[in-house]
Amino acid sequence: MNPMHDELFMQRCLQLAQLGAGRVAPNPMVGALLVHQDRIISEGYHRVYGQAHAEVDCIERVPEADKYLIPQSTMYVTLEPCAHHGKTPPCADRIVKEGIPRVVIGCTDTFSQVSGKGIEKLQQAGIQVTVGVLERACRELNKRFFTYHEKKRPYIVLKWAQCPAGFMATLTGEPVRISNEYSDRLVHRWRNEEMAILVGTNTALTDDPRLNNRLWTGKSPVRAVIDRELKTPQHYHLWDGSVATWFFTEKASGTNGLTETVQIDFRQPLLPQVLEHLYERNINSVLVEGGAYLLQRFIEAGLWDEARVINGSTMLPDGVKAPVLPRALLMEQTTLQGDNITYYRNTE
Repeated sequence: MNPMHDELFMQRCLQLAQLGAGRVAPNPMVGALLVHQDRIISEGYHRVYGQAHAEVDCIERVPEADKYLIPQSTMYVTLEPCAHHGKTPPCADRIVKEGIPRVVIGCTDTFSQVSGKGIEKLQQAGIQVTVGVLERACRELNKRFFTYHEKKRPYIVLKWAQCPAGFMATLTGEPVRISNEYSDRLVHRWRNEEMAILVGTNTALTDDPRLNNRLWTGKSPVRAVIDRELKTPQHYHLWDGSVATWFFTEKASGTNGLTETVQIDFRQPLLPQVLEHLYERNINSVLVEGGAYLLQRFIEAGLWDEARVINGSTMLPDGVKAPVLPRALLMEQTTLQGDNITYYRNTE
């Protein structure tokens, strides 16, 4: 056992796990390796929700000539193997069945149906288990999954674009391009990586947005709209039935194909109700692309985990002020063809 080697192999597991981004939610992204005497004999990751988990994918991809080495190899996996029956059988059982003698785990799974049970099952079978290798990185990889199960709400990403003067829209509501086409593509990648996208009434009315993923590969998120009086015109894109769309309204609940109206009580705080519904529908992350009012409500309530701000070069002489982030931790800054993109983390 070499701790440096363990970290090296776990780093490769993290790279593999990331390949499942946008395809496995609400499951976590997981990567796995089988290593025999410092030689990787197989790699695997959770590829698509409902299909084989990383450990099983890895085992089943061992070349025929190396299968005899499985009982002599170490398995590396970013997350504790599951011990319960879900859409697939327990991974811990498969590891035991294959006679793998040692398992190195990045971090434990706090999901109540796993939460140490997978590790316990491996240890009871006489398997040597090492836990906590690159633990911070493994938890960061699945921040959406952990937030959903530990805080009982989706992971919340706020996004907006603003001009150098700090305005994000015109006072008249007239559409104006602040970010460039390259940033637009990045935003569509973000949409693919989250399970839902949320806007308020004003954005729905003034922009007639599609809120789908057109500029990146992969799926579109569930579209969620807070629209108290259901003002969004029926001929707008949000009613086109092309993507699952939920309108949070005071009107009666109902379903028409992929489009639903969800009745909530507008006399009570709205955001907790919306987030509770998303949680109950297994939505583990939401990208809030609303206007300044909705974004500021999330910030004031402390209901956000990340904020991504696109600082474009287009100058507005006047307009709607962008939200203000208190006590935010600056995580990263990048430049994309003239647009400066800043990433923040909530420190509250």
